[in-house]
This record gives sequence, structure tokens and C-alpha cells, in this order.
Amino acid sequence: MNRIGITAGDPSGIGAELIVKIAPAFRRDTAYILYGTENLFKKAARMLKKDFSFLTIENPQEACKPGIYLIEVEEDQTEIYTPSLKSARMALTALARATVDAVGKKLQGILTMPLNKHWAKKAGFAFEGQTEYLANACGKEEVVMVMFSERIKVALLTTHIPLRNVPFEVTQEKIKKKLELILGEYSKLFKNIPTVGVLGLNPHAGENGEVGTEELTEIIPVVRYFREKGFKVEGPLSPDSAFINGNKFDLFLCMYHDQGLIPFKILAEGRGVNITLGLPFIRTSPAHGTAHDIAWKGKADPSSALKALELLHKLIQNVKE
Repeated sequence: MNRIGITAGDPSGIGAELIVKIAPAFRRDTAYILYGTENLFKKAARMLKKDFSFLTIENPQEACKPGIYLIEVEEDQTEIYTPSLKSARMALTALARATVDAVGKKLQGILTMPLNKHWAKKAGFAFEGQTEYLANACGKEEVVMVMFSERIKVALLTTHIPLRNVPFEVTQEKIKKKLELILGEYSKLFKNIPTVGVLGLNPHAGENGEVGTEELTEIIPVVRYFREKGFKVEGPLSPDSAFINGNKFDLFLCMYHDQGLIPFKILAEGRGVNITLGLPFIRTSPAHGTAHDIAWKGKADPSSALKALELLHKLIQNVKE
């Protein structure tokens, strides 16, 4: 029996609503351990007029048969339904507890609902996002954020950093490490050695050094290195046209966040999933934020969360085989 952890995310967002909405897709052979509060999930169930029952436990190992369980996080539960320090602290406590259990091999995977990064940082969160936190918690210097959908798959060289800092991160060393991780981990999770399209940093992939030199000095040598080893890696591709014939590639390695996320969110049509490659457990997440503007109104679209759950199950099974 698999045990899957699901964090509630920021209680002022749509995380709890999404969890209740995707619960009908929960499998009968799996124990789902929620990390949040009883009041939070009951409030979401009442809003949606859904029957959503669970058993409260203190440790995932108490979940000895399939079903829905709750590990209650001990936080002040007043004023958590608007973005605040209190809502952020609850979200972070849930994330930390789920991470400890996953690192301790009590869970086969975790599905993380979105955080409010602004309030998380005010609450003392020292990371740019959950991906970076999970990497640190697992002692991993390198992980890869992959945005996954049926139509397009995008990996990121840099994630949540200011655009002005990106050129300093586009180095042969970093690109090589990311590609090694992608080629190894993607092959393990998806049972397929991927064809990777590596994007350039500059307009038109640098125009042979006329528009920028990072392609010549940093990207091309690494692409050549992997091609000589027999891997299907191509680039640098011009960012303004690379996605037009995207079916040629299993995934793209993009140099910075918006270079990959803008085409991804257009083509994924609300059904994208965030995967972290390189962790000792499987982690997926919906490819969207907390959506405070529609939170607690019953309007949240569960498509991305449902795909994240389905993919989590698939990858856990692939790793076992």
C-alpha cells in the first residue's frame, strides 16, 4: 500500500478546496495523509456541500489501510483565511511536517498545494519556493523543476530569481549538472531517455555572438559534450520559435522562469503539473498559485491538482517497476 502526503498549502488560498474536489479520484489501494487542520478541511467540505471524512492520526505509519487521514498541524487557527503571517505559518508547518515524513520514507510521495511566497518570507521562510526548500531539506545541491503537460514539458535552469541575475547562472557547470540530472531522473521516472531541446538565453540564440555570447561560451560546449556521449540533446534553440515545433522534443531546458512558463501555461491549458526531479521521493504540485481572488468561493478549477495526483501515482508506480 502506498502512502501519499498532501499538504494544504496556504489556508487563505484554494488548496483545501482543491483537495476536497479531487478526493473522488483517490484510489482504494492508497492511504492519503493530509497535512493541515480539521477545521480547514471541514470548512472546505461545508462550502462545497461535500461529504469529506477522515481519521486523525499522529504518524503516517498509523495509516495501516487505505483511506483518508489527517495529521493536524498545531498552529493558531484564528485569522487564517486571509493572507497573513498566521496563514503562512500554518502552510509552512504542514510543508515541514510532510517533508520530514517523506525524507523518513514514511511516504512514497507528496502533493503540495500552493504557498503565498510573500507572506511565507515574512514568516521566516528562507527559500524562493517549495522546490528550493525541498532540495535543501533533502540535502540536494541540484534538483530540477519540470513543468509537465501532455502537450509540452519544460525544465528550468534557474527558477525563482530576479531576471537581472540569470546571465550569471548560465554557466557550463550549471547547465551540465541540470542536464545530467534531467537525463538520469527523467529516464528513471518515465522509462524513456528524453530528447532535450536546450534554449538560448538571448534573442535568436545570440545570433552567433552578435546579440550575446552565452550561447557560444556556455551552452554550445555542453550540448556538444552530451551529443558526443550519444544523448539526444539539441541547441541552443531560438526562444521565439523553439516551441512552434515542440513535438520534436520530450522536454525543453529553459534558461529562466518566464522563458519556459509563459509558453507552458498557454499550451498546458490549466492542466499543467510541477514535478521536482532529484528528490529521494516523488513530488508533484499544481502549476498555479494560491488564487486568493477566488479562494473560499467554490470557483477553483481542480484540473491541475487532479493531473498532479494522477501523475504522482504514475511516477510512484514507475519507480517501483
